[in-house]
Amino acid sequence: MVGATRGMGRALARRLAERGDALFLLGRDEAELALSARDLEARGGPSVSHARLDLGEPAGFAAALDAADHALSPFDALVVTGGLFARQDELAADPARLAALLHANFTGTVLLCQQAAERMAARGGGLVCAFGSVAGDRARRSNYLYGASKAGLAVALDGLDLAYRDRGVRGLCVKPGFVRTAMTAGLPVPPLAGEPDAVARRVAAAMDAGRHQIYAPGIWRVVMLVIRALPRAVLRRVQF
Repeated sequence: MVGATRGMGRALARRLAERGDALFLLGRDEAELALSARDLEARGGPSVSHARLDLGEPAGFAAALDAADHALSPFDALVVTGGLFARQDELAADPARLAALLHANFTGTVLLCQQAAERMAARGGGLVCAFGSVAGDRARRSNYLYGASKAGLAVALDGLDLAYRDRGVRGLCVKPGFVRTAMTAGLPVPPLAGEPDAVARRVAAAMDAGRHQIYAPGIWRVVMLVIRALPRAVLRRVQF
């Protein structure tokens, strides 16, 4: 599991551990991974190991997946909740920051998902689940750069599900709306804001049910139906 040290990822990891799922944590900060592993073990789950993985460094993906295979004998699911976020004005003014975000959220995540899918397909099946965003459903002036990274990821996961289902591997794209986490701290909170625990509950159910896409909280499916239907002339006038 990539990104289990905070926010929605931490909430999902706790839920999976509490029901007895074996977990292997991947992320950039090994100290945070160790703390999260101890937290999960204290909640009654099996022993939790971890290894370093940076979505911006694809050269390290194979070794990280090897470590997960060794620990879980082998793994049968990859869950990627990690990624980068920044405000539109920050990304527009800083090409290096934009490049890092696009690489982590799209290129790195897709490469990791593809490698995991190939491994699991070769041994009979599994699940690839990654967190996109409602921001990827329709371009808006306020977040089109971040949204582009999540739109590309959603297409890749949809295609992965289509291509690998016959080989036993399912793809699941989670599209959160606004959720109260450290990532969204300081941003205006909309009326339909969700909580990490509620999102985790919905994601775990979708993983078990074999879904290929979900919105979390669920109301965002209706919200995005409306936003996708708005004429372009309206989107040019509104400030959101």
